[in-house]
Amino acid sequence: MAALLLLGTVAQARGIPAITLTSDADGGQTYSVTLQILALMTALTFIPAALMMMTSFTRIIVVFAILRQAIGLQQTPSNQMLIGLALFLTFFIMTPVLNEVNENAIQPYINEEILPLEAIDEAVAPMKTFMLAQTRETDIAMFIRLADMENEIETPQDTPLNVLVPAFVTSELKTAFQIGFLLFIPFLIIDLVVASVLMAMGMMMLSPIIISLPFKIMLFVLVDGWAMIMGSVAGSFA
Repeated sequence: MAALLLLGTVAQARGIPAITLTSDADGGQTYSVTLQILALMTALTFIPAALMMMTSFTRIIVVFAILRQAIGLQQTPSNQMLIGLALFLTFFIMTPVLNEVNENAIQPYINEEILPLEAIDEAVAPMKTFMLAQTRETDIAMFIRLADMENEIETPQDTPLNVLVPAFVTSELKTAFQIGFLLFIPFLIIDLVVASVLMAMGMMMLSPIIISLPFKIMLFVLVDGWAMIMGSVAGSFA
């Protein structure tokens, strides 16, 4: 905010109009650089929400959290490590989409080949394609029905973001919990076996978690669990 106020003060001191709107010959409109900077600074505040709600980050971080809970490790790996790993895996999965956004929106806008609003439309299109490919039709239909837009949407690409984003997040959470359920099964079997053995030996005062934790870690290491989990999660977006 201080930078924006300073920018406005300098613009007024030098006689530069803070907000101007120029009409092009083809009917388009171009805003002044000051207003474009203000819009860009405002858009930056939505980057964390867009990263979590419009990319593969949601599914990845939920799967990692369920995996840590299934093994029985409360703070290892730490939250910072899981978030960092999820971020870099998200960038890996989203690279084709980000490259398309850069080629169709960012670079033409930097080269002044398209207007700002056109750049936004070009940037949103690849994101829509990605989200539509990962979203269940039932989830989209539910939010379309709730928004009372059954007669306004003819093709999937016509789905507005206010409908597509919550449907995408709902579908991602469902997929993440399905993967988490499959992850829980082998570790649950180990817990049951250890608990049964301890009960048969009469060691009821000894917590089964203390005995089963080393076996679960050993199993996870022997099957190369981290590579398997990350490969499976990344492959689920293909």
